[in-house]
Amino acid sequence: MFHKPIDEMFPNPPAGLDAHALREDAVPQHVAVIMDGNGRWAKKRALNRLKGHKAGIAAVRELIRAASDAGVRFLTIYSFSTENWKRPEEEVVGLMDLFAKTMLAEVDGLHAENVRVRTIGDVSMLPQETRDAFAEAWEKTRNNTGMTLLVAVNYGSRQEMLRATQRCIDVAVARAMAGDAPHELTEEEFGRGLYTADCPDPDLVIRTSGEMRLSNFLLWQVAYSEFYVTDTLWPDFDRYEFLRALLSFQERNRRFGAV
Repeated sequence: MFHKPIDEMFPNPPAGLDAHALREDAVPQHVAVIMDGNGRWAKKRALNRLKGHKAGIAAVRELIRAASDAGVRFLTIYSFSTENWKRPEEEVVGLMDLFAKTMLAEVDGLHAENVRVRTIGDVSMLPQETRDAFAEAWEKTRNNTGMTLLVAVNYGSRQEMLRATQRCIDVAVARAMAGDAPHELTEEEFGRGLYTADCPDPDLVIRTSGEMRLSNFLLWQVAYSEFYVTDTLWPDFDRYEFLRALLSFQERNRRFGAV
């Protein structure tokens, strides 16, 4: 259900983009976004990469508001992968500081809009200040009933699946030691070991900057997701680019393997 009238959500659409074509019943329940292109955006402007990441914060803010207004129930943003530690130390330190400052600056506004904020990934490796900022956001918003914002930070899907597998092994060993009969592992039981165990799988995955890869993102969960790739670099991704993704999604025929 739309939380605002169409004309308030998309007040000045570009020529040829009909916001009123968006149907309430076709808005995806869960949208996952691979936010790519901050570095290239900065390079085009002769800026350092951290300037690109800072510019991308405005696009994140815009996306959260637009998704919430459109009635999206879960929004997952890929902020920092387990592989991103390989980047230059200055960039990683800057990103961690940016995460902390942005979360603390935005949490009151998100709370006022009834958004629930949580992380997925191994936050134990983050600097204490960054962990504290995410923990504060969770504590302040955990009882909110609006859209859930999942921030994937120090997240890697292969590592997540190894974690879920280890959980299944531990459960099986405990059952065997208790004398229980062996049982067949199910998708549901495996899924309970994922960070997203209490969330529906993404209906729509958006990737910016034109890259055609998943980058170790939600590999299990996106088995039947629809994909939307745009050449737009992340800092330039606004609510109208999001509208284009939603309009593309509502034209898809989702068969989930059926004829």
